[in-house]
Amino acid sequence: MTTPIRRVSRRMPGWAKVLTAVVVVLVVFFAGIRFSVIPGLKDLFGTETRDRSGPALLESIQDISRYDAASGNFQVVVDLEKDTKFLPDAIRGSRTLYVGAGAVDAYVDLGKLAKDDVTVNEDRTAATLHLPHAQLGKATLDADRSYAVSKQRGLLDRLGDFFSDNPNSEQAVQKLAVKHITEAAKESELTKRAETNTTHMLKGLLGSLGFKKVEVTYGT
Repeated sequence: MTTPIRRVSRRMPGWAKVLTAVVVVLVVFFAGIRFSVIPGLKDLFGTETRDRSGPALLESIQDISRYDAASGNFQVVVDLEKDTKFLPDAIRGSRTLYVGAGAVDAYVDLGKLAKDDVTVNEDRTAATLHLPHAQLGKATLDADRSYAVSKQRGLLDRLGDFFSDNPNSEQAVQKLAVKHITEAAKESELTKRAETNTTHMLKGLLGSLGFKKVEVTYGT
């Protein structure tokens, strides 16, 4: 007489089914919050923003001897696309459309003047000044006027953003915006305007001190 061998049950235990169901529900729930799939879900819990930043610390002080004579405001639309070989954009890839608004200052460095660069006649009625050419400062982005118009990301990129926030997600387009604004400033007449304004300023200043003739030249 033989005893039938019982087959080992391959069914998932009840507790495992419950755990799996809970995990799936949580993933869908938080995905809905993350991607706004479920309308009004973000407002269900509400958010509160608190600034817990520490006090700003003074690291250094630098003396400035330059005269900021002109400032140019620029705006550029950055279209940055990143593709992955052998994968469609819907799977892996991104494209960001970003509007960058910033300013560039043009200045004349008066601290580089030597004694020979300033000559005054004996009766102090005429003066000649030889100044260095105007230079461009660093381009700065205006956070209030710069913004991302659209962001298109592949499935893998979205999953990566879901599991970890990337604070540098817009750093690439911001750097490109600064680069394009700097190039536009170089091609503009911003330095020429700065030299013109500096000349007017010095003539007005020395004229108020009694100088009747003021000549200002620029060069290296």
